[in-house]
Order: sequence, then structure tokens, then C-alpha cells
Amino acid sequence: MSTSASHPSVLFVCVHNAGRSQMAAAFLAHLAGDRIEVRSAGSAPADAVNPAVVEAMSEIGIDISAQTPKILTPEAVQASDVVITMGCGDACPVFPGKRYLDWQLDDPAGQGVEAVRPIRDAIQARVQGLISEVAPR
Repeated sequence: MSTSASHPSVLFVCVHNAGRSQMAAAFLAHLAGDRIEVRSAGSAPADAVNPAVVEAMSEIGIDISAQTPKILTPEAVQASDVVITMGCGDACPVFPGKRYLDWQLDDPAGQGVEAVRPIRDAIQARVQGLISEVAPR
């Protein structure tokens, strides 16, 4: 359990925090509600969330249009119980006692919404599995 709250906390990290990590964080917040604390960040954040990602998520009723990419900080990693990387390579800081998972997913950067949909669906399936593992009902 996280020291900051009675709920487990999960941090999703990708390079730009504009696609995969934003979708994963949105799914986790949507599906787990307040049972899990959710963070996302990027090692080199983009200026804005990928518009095709925003569109793909809005198709299934999740609005992430107000989200902004955030810089990955050691504090965010330290405050999280589970850190899930999505292609951030060596840029992710590693702290002892944290659980790390690496999700191999295609990068939606520069792709249209048709290419983003299967990535979105793969992330949703992984997030559902994660919830049943870290915060079962």
C-alpha cells in the first residue's frame, strides 16, 4: 500500500505522455474509480495530448481533452506502488521496492484514429487485468 493513502497507486509512463500513458490513466480512473490512485507522466512530454487519442477515447465515452502531458519526476515514481512503462526505455528512474511492469504497445504518435483504436482496446484489457490484481473488489 502507498504511504500517502490507503489505496494502491499506479504511475503510467511513456516518452511523450500524449498517448498510451494518457489512455491507460484515463481507463484506470474510469474503471477503478477511487480504489486506485492514478498518475501519468512522460520522460520528454509533448505539448499536448495526441488528438487521435482524444478522439479514440471520446468514442467510448471517456473525455481526456482537458489532460496535459506532465514531466516524469522521481517524486512521482517514489509515490507510486506500481510503475508501468510503455516504451520509455532508460529514462524511467528505478527505485527499490517498486513494482515495475513494461507494456509493449505500439506508439500512437503520428497515427490516425483508426490506428489508435486497437492500441486503446489493448490498453483497456491490460488495465482491467491490473485492477483485478491490485484492487480486487
